[in-house]
Amino acid sequence: MSLRINHNISAINSHRNLIQNTKTQAKNLERLSSGLKINRGADAPAGLIISERLRAQVAGLNQAIDNSEAGISLMQTAEGALEEVNRALINIRQLTVASANEATNDDFMLEANQEEILNSLQLIDRISRIANYGKKAILDGSMGANGITTGDHLEFIEASVDTQTSPVGGYDIMIKEAATRSMIEGSVALSTDIIDREEQITLVEGGKTLNFVTTAGDTVETTMNKLEKALKASGLNIEMLREPGMATEANQPQFLAFRHKEYGSEPSFQVASNTAGLLSANSDVPVLVQNGIDVAGTIGGEFAQGEGQVLTGSEPTKVSGIQIKYTGDVAPEGEFAGTVTIAQNSSVFQIGANHEQSTSFSLRSTGTKRLGKGIENDSGFRSLHEIDVTDTQKALDSMKIVDRAIEEISSFRGDMGAFQKNNLESNLNYLRNAHENLTNAESVIRDADMAEEMTNFTRNQIMVQSNTAMLAQANQTPNAVLTLLQGRA
Repeated sequence: MSLRINHNISAINSHRNLIQNTKTQAKNLERLSSGLKINRGADAPAGLIISERLRAQVAGLNQAIDNSEAGISLMQTAEGALEEVNRALINIRQLTVASANEATNDDFMLEANQEEILNSLQLIDRISRIANYGKKAILDGSMGANGITTGDHLEFIEASVDTQTSPVGGYDIMIKEAATRSMIEGSVALSTDIIDREEQITLVEGGKTLNFVTTAGDTVETTMNKLEKALKASGLNIEMLREPGMATEANQPQFLAFRHKEYGSEPSFQVASNTAGLLSANSDVPVLVQNGIDVAGTIGGEFAQGEGQVLTGSEPTKVSGIQIKYTGDVAPEGEFAGTVTIAQNSSVFQIGANHEQSTSFSLRSTGTKRLGKGIENDSGFRSLHEIDVTDTQKALDSMKIVDRAIEEISSFRGDMGAFQKNNLESNLNYLRNAHENLTNAESVIRDADMAEEMTNFTRNQIMVQSNTAMLAQANQTPNAVLTLLQGRA
């Protein structure tokens, strides 16, 4: 064994191991104190990158959970307001039914019913105006898709969350064909001979049947008046067509003509008569009358589906969900009917942790001027706001408008419930599950195993102590040189 004094290799080796074990022990202490095995990029560059991305996702998921819960609260707030609107509409309908009872009502009773209806309408408008989430109005139409039309015979009904905001000037509305109603006109005129044979005329519509039998000895005009009155009392959605002054004398023969009250190709009714040609082509053989046509046209250059007098923008296009009613009897010259301008303000809910993970819902207006629109009626009511029950016909027409309004509110509540259940609550369950799994993934990469770190710390602590002792021993080796020198002297 050689002895050297310029370089103590054993001491250098012990010192190197001491430094290494001291650094390792320091890392053990850092991990034990922070609970993390990655405290800086040098600990695990790839692991740091992945874990930071996961941390961002976890934070996004946390916020998305809060967003979804806030969205559910908003929908529940709106639902509570709509429940009151529904209750008010049911009360209004009850009053319209009471007002339609012509036999027992007097003017004072009708005025009292109308006054109560007006109070209920004011309540609905007030709810629409003041229903708020925080300071944001939710049922006045400011969080939905709104539109306005220009042009004769055009009426905006609604738009959906898929409808795009229109350009300056709006979307052009082209009407190629106006809607018509199913109708039939007899080829044989009603005469006293037919009346005296006690002719039976049968009309069937919507599951209801009217069997009218003429009375021998009645004039043609009297029979026509009786038939018209019986038709109105039957509740059939059919009207009798009579031109004022078409009979110059009581027994002048007259042709029978009937028409469905609703427009389009879907509404139909059946007719039959004992006399061939009076209504049905063959004696006592029912005839199905379904010759109405739907409105046809385009919105914004896109195909629109016609149903009755209503045009609905096709999907998926920029005009998806737009509903426009055209009430003209004929298509306008050149087909151009007007324009519709759309402002898309549907609410956007950010329900995910990433870009484009959002959903939209249109909280449309529930004001009385926006409910019950597009219903054909003899009183000319254009919306719930205009209903009047001061006479029997108005009460019956008001009932139709209120039924439509109840259907709209109920459908709106159903849409809200489906959106809350399928888009918000279901998504919330997913978010919580994803949050748990991503947190676990981030923990596997980033968190320290405390038991393992403590084991390593104990080992490294012993190694540092051993290194220190060995360094001390290595530093004693050069003393042997002194012994050699002393012995020689």
